[in-house]
Amino acid sequence: MLLHALERSPENPSGNHLPVVFIHGLFGRGRNFGFFQRRLSESHRTIALDLRNHGESPHGPMDYPIMADDVYETLNHLGIHSAIIVGHSMGGKTGMMLALRHPEMVAKLLVADIAPGEGGFAQGHDLAAKLAALHFPASLNRSEADALLATVISEPEVRNLMLQNVELGEHPHWQIGINEIAAAMPQIVGWPEIPEGETYDGPTLFVAGQRSHYIAPENYPTMKRLFPHYTLKTIEGAGHWVHAEKPNEFYEILSEFIGDS
Repeated sequence: MLLHALERSPENPSGNHLPVVFIHGLFGRGRNFGFFQRRLSESHRTIALDLRNHGESPHGPMDYPIMADDVYETLNHLGIHSAIIVGHSMGGKTGMMLALRHPEMVAKLLVADIAPGEGGFAQGHDLAAKLAALHFPASLNRSEADALLATVISEPEVRNLMLQNVELGEHPHWQIGINEIAAAMPQIVGWPEIPEGETYDGPTLFVAGQRSHYIAPENYPTMKRLFPHYTLKTIEGAGHWVHAEKPNEFYEILSEFIGDS
C-alpha cells in the first residue's frame, strides 16, 4: 500500500545527507512531526508518513509486518533506498519491524518511547471500540465534536489528538479507519515473535520519557537481542508523548543522533 507522505526538503540542497523519515503513533498522522520537519528540512530531505488507516492514507487490515512493508513500498516509490527512521510508539514498532525485515532501508533507527514487545497504548482496546461506536449527528463543529468525544475521552490532550481525525461540518465522519484500528488492537498492543538470529545491526537509539513506563528494564534483553548496538536515553519530565511534551530536548537528541549523515 502506498502511504500518504508529507515532504519537506532544503531549498538549496548541498552535501549527500540521508533522508529522515518520521512515523507517527496510534491515532496520529505525519503532520504531527511538523516542528521537526521544518528544522531538519534546512539540511535534509524529510518525509512524514500517514500509516494505513491514519491521516490521508488508505484503509485496510493492519499488523506490524504489513505496516513495515507499507513504509518500505512507499519509500521505494519515492526513490528512497536508505534513510534515517524516526518512529514514535506504534510508529516506533513499525520502524523496528522495518529495520528487521528490510535492514538495507534503515541507515539509523530512533525509537521514541516504545519497546519491542507486548505493551503500550493504555486503554487502547476499549478506547478504539468506544470511538468506533460513537454516533455522529447530521452536522458537527469543533466544540460539538469535542463535547461528543468527551463522553469517552476525559483527557483534553487526547481529545485534541483525536479531533484531527474527525471530518467536521455536514455529514461528519471519521477520516481514519476506526473500525480497522479497533479490530487490529491486539496486534497493535502486541509484538510478533521474531525468529532467533534475526537482528538489526545498525545504530539504534531508544528515547524514553522519564514519566512513561513503556520502556522498562524487563524489555532490555529483547532490545539487546534484536538491536545489539542500541543505546537508551531518557528525557526528564516527559511522558509517553516525549517529542510533543519536550520538543526542544527531543530535537537535540535527534539532531545529535543524525549527525552529519
